[in-house]
This record gives sequence, structure tokens and C-alpha cells, in this order.
Amino acid sequence: MIAYVGIGANLGDARANVLDALRRLALLDGTMVIETSGLYRTAPVDSSGPDYINAVACIDTSFDPHQLLAALQDIEQAHGRERPYRNAPRTLDLDLLLYGDQQIATDTLTVPHPRMHERGFVMAPLGEIAPDLVIPGLGAVHDYLPLVASQAVEKIG
Repeated sequence: MIAYVGIGANLGDARANVLDALRRLALLDGTMVIETSGLYRTAPVDSSGPDYINAVACIDTSFDPHQLLAALQDIEQAHGRERPYRNAPRTLDLDLLLYGDQQIATDTLTVPHPRMHERGFVMAPLGEIAPDLVIPGLGAVHDYLPLVASQAVEKIG
């Protein structure tokens, strides 16, 4: 299954944490990283702390969506992710943005990721690697890029 994963960090060596997350995604059994965006610097949204480093990865995985979520959370834990309160600064944040064309709504997982289409830190890197991708129930990524263009998103690598 083709899935898209949003990656972000703003504590510790955020750039190194994002790059390590990409490496760890590639090491997951039954998973291959197909493409990754560049790195982007963004101001925190509904959060605090230093600027974030963000990226998006397109992967091909044999994991079902809940297994993939668990694997992503394991990678976060390996980076000392803590969740003291909603939208707290973080050493690493991995979000399952899209899982094929599926729409999933369970107690533990919502796909497409809520509000992804409203967030420049998701849409800019996603638009870099998949501008014509259709977000189930919403439309093409490229249609949302102008709507987030006013958000401070800087490509840094």
C-alpha cells in the first residue's frame, strides 16, 4: 500500500531527528521509501517552542494502517517523544497522512490526517513530491497549495 508520512521535530537536533526518522522508515520490514521531500523550516502552529523541521515521505508498505501507526509511534519513542499536553514541542512527530485512498476513522487513527490540507508544513513538502495526489474526500494537493501559501514555510534542504 502506498502511504504518506509527515515528519516534524523542533526539540534537540531537529534536522538530525527528521533525517533519522527517514532512515528508520526505510528499515521497517515490508516497507520501502519511494520518495522524500526536501526539508522545510516552519514556525510552530497551535504549538510553541523553536521552529520545526518538516518533511514528507512516500512509502510502499505491507503494514495495515494500525500496524503502520504503531511502527511510527515506536520510531517516535526511540527519539524520546513525550506527550505532556496537546501540540507540545517534540523531538519527533510522525503522522500517517494518507494510506492509499482509504478514509479511516477509529478511536486511534484518522486518515486522511485531520487538517493536513490547512497546514503549510504538510502541504508544501507533500506538494513537492505529489502535487497531483488526490486527498480522499477533499481533492488534489495542488488545489490546496494556494490556500496555505501565506504560512511561513521555508525550504532548507
